[in-house]
Amino acid sequence: MIDVRGLRKNFGRFTALDGLDLSVETGEIAGFLGPNGAGKSTTIRILLGMLRHDGGQVRLFGADPHRDAVSVHRRLAYVPGDVTLWPQLSGGESIDLLLRLRGLDPAATPARDELIERFELDPTKKARSYSKGNRQKVALVAAFAADTDLLVFDEPTSGLDPLMAREFMRCAAERAARGAAVLMSSHLLSEVEELCNTVTIIRAGKTVQAGRLEDLRHLRRLRVTATLPGPSDLSAVPGVHDLDTTASGDVTFTVDDDALPAVTAALSAAGVARLAIEPPSLEELFLQNYRDQDDQDAVRGSRERA
Repeated sequence: MIDVRGLRKNFGRFTALDGLDLSVETGEIAGFLGPNGAGKSTTIRILLGMLRHDGGQVRLFGADPHRDAVSVHRRLAYVPGDVTLWPQLSGGESIDLLLRLRGLDPAATPARDELIERFELDPTKKARSYSKGNRQKVALVAAFAADTDLLVFDEPTSGLDPLMAREFMRCAAERAARGAAVLMSSHLLSEVEELCNTVTIIRAGKTVQAGRLEDLRHLRRLRVTATLPGPSDLSAVPGVHDLDTTASGDVTFTVDDDALPAVTAALSAAGVARLAIEPPSLEELFLQNYRDQDDQDAVRGSRERA
């Protein structure tokens, strides 16, 4: 659905995108992560055909999103993080207008009313009276009601309460299960971790990590929490890092994936009473990628100074 390779975009002397790679397959929910200024919004604008790229390749459904914008937009729906509506129209009228712009008859779109109910939206109120969250609901209802092949979301749950954010995730999962592709830019790592199959992490316009979330977790250390009956020198076990021991006998540490058999054997020999082993969270993966990059930048900077 989305195939981006070596994407470059400059604004004068400023390089916004510097060889970015991104791909999203049919039926996949892809998380798109990076801090403010990393290049996420610029990438999305290029995908929507709003900006021309300066280098690399961009394809949506095999087409150029700028040159073939009309045909591409028939097959995708986009929801920004801050929705602006026609103030004189009601929420329901705004939804109907957005559907008609796609050539759809709102009365013949059964998902419209179902989605309005699911998102607990009052469609009779004027858009000018809506909160940010209700404006967001209007755009989400219109996007999900249209049977598109690709959904692009930029901070989609901004302004939604936790219950409505949960409803959004259910709707996105249902659409992906029916074969649509979903690209979601978000700063809520817990949301991405729960919903997305794959993740692309970018920094300064470059892809620093990409792949299935479960595969990426194997690149990082596991977190271990255990209760031991007495003192034990686990720091001597190869692969153990960040060891922390309390007076009550609880220990926490991280361990390299390939060192786990030796660690569990050492814990068993020590008479472990309680043991929990967890994969790293998406937040840990995200922060580790940025720490790694900072370390590389520091080494590169010292070499250049030398």
